[in-house]
Amino acid sequence: MNYFSLFVKKTLRYLLKPLSFVPAFCMLYFILYMSSQEGTASTTMSYEVSKTLVLMYNKLFSKGLSNEMLNNLIYELHPFIRKTAHFTEFFVLAVTVAFPLYVYKIRGIFLIILGELLCVGVAFLDEYSQSFVLGRNPSYRDVMIDSTGALLGILIAWILCYIGRKTVFKWLSLEDYRRKKKEYHKKIRQEKQEKHRIH
Repeated sequence: MNYFSLFVKKTLRYLLKPLSFVPAFCMLYFILYMSSQEGTASTTMSYEVSKTLVLMYNKLFSKGLSNEMLNNLIYELHPFIRKTAHFTEFFVLAVTVAFPLYVYKIRGIFLIILGELLCVGVAFLDEYSQSFVLGRNPSYRDVMIDSTGALLGILIAWILCYIGRKTVFKWLSLEDYRRKKKEYHKKIRQEKQEKHRIH
């Protein structure tokens, strides 16, 4: 491996590794921001999402539902949308947390345990912070939903990181350089031992 290529690889690794934490911090900020919204604002937002989905369903499939039927469907869908939002938020958080951990060589079962502990900690913090927000209440059920989403996110991130390390990001690997360096030092030691035997 030539020295310029090695320099580029080491420089990129040095710059990119710390930046791998940025998405996790952005996602953490987003989750805590959403939890800081008052109950009325949060409910209105999820209701509008439910309403949009129901109206799209009615239009795309030409159901011709009456206003009363649409309102009932929105009402039924609304709790599911809120819980799905919880699951999705922590799924994405887990992916953004697992990636930098993997980059810093925390892998296998240790990645799953540490990643899940961090995400569950955020879930408890998220629910606890809601106890100080008007119209919001903490829920252990939401923590369970968050934890499930996080676990799935970690497992998928683990698989994707492994595939990426073996394919897309393989060119950034220093394994070949380390192997050749090890072989070189081994050869030097052998030559020294050979000279010592001769003398």
